[in-house]
Amino acid sequence: MDDIADPLRHAYCMEALNRIETTPLLFAHRGGKADAPENTIEAFKKALSNGSNGLESDVQITKCGHVVLHHDHHFGSFFKRKLINRHELDSLPSAIPSLQSFYSKITGEYDLSIDIKDARAAKKVIEVSKEFSFPLEKLWLCHPSLEKMSLWRNLDSTVRLVNSTTLDHVKEGPERRIATLSEVGVDAFNMHFSEWNEALVSLCHRFKIRSFAWDAQEERQINWLFSIGIDGVFSDHVKKMTSAWERYSERD
Repeated sequence: MDDIADPLRHAYCMEALNRIETTPLLFAHRGGKADAPENTIEAFKKALSNGSNGLESDVQITKCGHVVLHHDHHFGSFFKRKLINRHELDSLPSAIPSLQSFYSKITGEYDLSIDIKDARAAKKVIEVSKEFSFPLEKLWLCHPSLEKMSLWRNLDSTVRLVNSTTLDHVKEGPERRIATLSEVGVDAFNMHFSEWNEALVSLCHRFKIRSFAWDAQEERQINWLFSIGIDGVFSDHVKKMTSAWERYSERD
């Protein structure tokens, strides 16, 4: 993943020509937590102003059944942690937005990737997204369980599904897993950036599955992912990611 020498660059670009997303989806991880407090309205707005075409967050469900954007199951200081699912929406810190609040305040064209932390939230996310007329073909629901995603496919035929995992958990091997994703109706395969290579990206594309990479924080990592044809990148550093794509797309 070091900077690619010019003689090798052409070979790496071959699969980039087959990228399903002509412009890769550049997801601001938790709103781009390197630039603003994670999963806040401030972070999401800043990510879009920095050129991101995708936002990423996590969802939990409150005691009253509202979907909120928060990574952990709990909130509060270390010695005073409280479970979100045991509290009403109005008792949560104001920095934790509901999905309704997100849609009412974050406008414009973008894709939204949501890491489903509570499986019950999937149906709620789809319902709220429909309520706010958010296009479901731009909504990506992420989870490691194939069983759960096969059930979620029955909730809506257009919402995007993402199998987020690591190679260690793909016991059947990547080819069998990717083929199963295609059979189930999953749209993308998401792994740590370090686990991707051009052959795996090509395998995904052969099955019409998008290849997503998470935790790409350095410019050299991001450039390498672009060069092997990755379809989506998750990064905390939004400006670094969007600037890297701008330079990559303008190369000779």
